[in-house]
Amino acid sequence: MADTAVLDVDGTLVDTNYQHALAWFRAFRRFDLTLPVWRIHRAIGMGGDQLVPAVAGEGFEAEHGDAARDAWVEEFDPLIGEVRPFDGAADLLRELGGRGWTVVLASSGKQQHVETYLDLLGARDLVAGWTTSDDAEATKPAPDLLQVALERVSGKAGVLLGDSTWDCEAAGNAGMRSVAVRTGGFSVEELTGAGATAVFDSLPGLLDGLDGTELARPS
Repeated sequence: MADTAVLDVDGTLVDTNYQHALAWFRAFRRFDLTLPVWRIHRAIGMGGDQLVPAVAGEGFEAEHGDAARDAWVEEFDPLIGEVRPFDGAADLLRELGGRGWTVVLASSGKQQHVETYLDLLGARDLVAGWTTSDDAEATKPAPDLLQVALERVSGKAGVLLGDSTWDCEAAGNAGMRSVAVRTGGFSVEELTGAGATAVFDSLPGLLDGLDGTELARPS
């Protein structure tokens, strides 16, 4: 019986994926590793613990993983002022709460970044809780963060909203259904193939079609 709407933040509620890709590109360049930005973008949605070995290899992870993640923070911080919420983000939070969902944000972002997003969204009074990268050792597509998010609000079962295949895979690994938006740059076919039961181009589109999705009402 799903009673909790579990929402990804980066790329789903706030428009950050391309800033993240650029920050990772610059971080890897510090170690004389030049990766195609499109390959990095395809991994956005993973946490840094998963992304570094996925795009740079296990050898790089063993030698430089922690330093690369620190470099990414340094590269991303100057870009965060460019981040804006997606149209409809705050409206969606209000609508889900009004329909009876317990709303929790499942983010693998750094604490300081999540705090900024909460302020941008005006979300502190609209959600029951949130996570950060400090809350789980393994990030998406591992299920850990979603499970922590559910536990944080004493939820019985959740439905995930995300923007990447990694979100949808994490939901499946956590035993959750998922709905997706294409704001992360993934195709309908990729998202449904990863487990999404419905895909929308935007948050306003999702709001218009909410009644036909897993997020219509708590069940």
